Amino acid sequence: METLKIKHTAKSRLAGKKDQAIIGVVASGNLEVLLERVLPDTRCEVDIATTAEGFDDTWKAVVADFVERRSPGGLRISINDGGARPDTVYLRLMQGAALMEAE
Repeated sequence: METLKIKHTAKSRLAGKKDQAIIGVVASGNLEVLLERVLPDTRCEVDIATTAEGFDDTWKAVVADFVERRSPGGLRISINDGGARPDTVYLRLMQGAALMEAE
């Protein structure tokens, strides 16, 4: 099991008022993402627990792309990964952000 912590400065706070959202399930080839609105407006932290070791650069690239496109300021994101592909990780992050923004 590998754990990673990635920190970013977002352009702005993610829209919406929900305090938290959870998306996905940890199962074969999938992941669970918990988003919590607990940080200052432009900070974003992503904690990752994964069974797939040696993919630090891939994780950093996926998270950086997500931060650039969605600007998830104010969020701490916890990811429990069961071996998901990068496109699935990105999809779950985008779905989680959409849930946080929903009224």
